[in-house]
Amino acid sequence: MQSATVFNIQKFSLNDGPGIRTVVFLKGCPLRCAWCSNPESQQRAPQLEWKESACVGCGACLAAAPNANVAEHAGKRHLDVRGLRGDSDEAQAAVRACPSHALTCTGATKTVNEVLRVCLQDQPFYEDSGGGVTLSGGEALTWPAFCEELLCALHDQGIDTCIETEAHVPTETFQRIAALLDHMLVDLKHVDATKLRVHTAGQAELMLGNLRWAIANHPDVLPRTPVIPGFNDGIEDARAMARWLRGAGATRVQLLPFHNYGEGKYALLNMPYGLHGTKNLHSEDLEEYRQIYLDEGIEAFF
Repeated sequence: MQSATVFNIQKFSLNDGPGIRTVVFLKGCPLRCAWCSNPESQQRAPQLEWKESACVGCGACLAAAPNANVAEHAGKRHLDVRGLRGDSDEAQAAVRACPSHALTCTGATKTVNEVLRVCLQDQPFYEDSGGGVTLSGGEALTWPAFCEELLCALHDQGIDTCIETEAHVPTETFQRIAALLDHMLVDLKHVDATKLRVHTAGQAELMLGNLRWAIANHPDVLPRTPVIPGFNDGIEDARAMARWLRGAGATRVQLLPFHNYGEGKYALLNMPYGLHGTKNLHSEDLEEYRQIYLDEGIEAFF
């Protein structure tokens, strides 16, 4: 049986596909988008997190993990969360030793059956609302064998399936898993190869090729664009993406205005946040931007 590192299973979601859905978040992502709202999803392995406001500076974590690197913030000495895998014996000992629960682990290895068992708890809600299960991340498709086994098990139970993907995975993987999905939510971050490489570490040819194939071959694909200040929020950016969508045969796109809600997670992981101080965008800020898509014949909505 396949397993994967899961960092969250979110029930009763209304924004990740049709109806009421359970969203399964898998760790691991090939991209490094500066605006990532789930930085804990980037590495495949479980990770330690340290919450400064909860830490009492007692040093119990260091005593439990004497070989770990030491970090210090606001006069509090503690275990450096970047130095250990979250599921290592030493890391787990440090987590157990922390009296204030300032040190925690995000992500745990789960089998397909363990995840399926949680998803089946809400099967009546799926049936009543036209909902189901959505795979997300990170990039869920970095765990193709796990996704394939779970999606087949969900379909065996009559459960609708969906994925949120950046499409930065091998074409064969993308197409094989797409055949098991009822819906696909696929990112279109930009069509400019240089901007994609600089801001996401991604390969435009791979992402755009997979999205183009999905639009042409899958029965229900929704391209989605996170609108990010300084990256793709210009009028010419919108025009380029709208024309690409039209050329690929798409008729609609969902615009996702930038938000900084995930900024606090970077501190938990002792990671820098590159968009600190950037203001959130709202739909009313993007009416001119949206109009570009409409003018090009693409239904754009928030």
